[in-house]
Amino acid sequence: MKSQLMATVLTIGAAAPLSAATPVSIPSIVVAQAMVPPTGVADANKPMPMDARMQRRFPQPVRAGDLIGLPVLDDSASTLGFVRQVVRTATGKIELIVSYSRWFGWFGRPVAVPIEVVGIEGRQLASLDMPRSEYAAAPTWQAQDATVLPDDSTIRIALARN
Repeated sequence: MKSQLMATVLTIGAAAPLSAATPVSIPSIVVAQAMVPPTGVADANKPMPMDARMQRRFPQPVRAGDLIGLPVLDDSASTLGFVRQVVRTATGKIELIVSYSRWFGWFGRPVAVPIEVVGIEGRQLASLDMPRSEYAAAPTWQAQDATVLPDDSTIRIALARN
């Protein structure tokens, strides 16, 4: 039965060759690409403010207490430090207090990292817009004019992907 069907299909295809005048209907194919929003980091001609970059990274609500203890990684997946506190500055900005160290985040000094420059990626944070050199150059954080957020308070943090 299969051989008869196959022979019929081949015969019909051979009997009706297409000519240049015969219009052929080809189904159109749509290619979709994942949306990767521009961040403005590498574009020197069009710098984008940190707040706008964060909004393009689909910020999601997260409990401040869930960020405590998470590692902060750089572009090469090396640990910069660990989140020790989440604070709100006198100007209303949210910052993560990260114990930065050159040795895998151990024995580090506290550094204030704006929430806009990091993104959450599972159970770790990616430092998206603050390179390792800026962590090293950042001043040691002093707890003046900042309020530690309670563990159950909800903040928004950008999404990251590797």
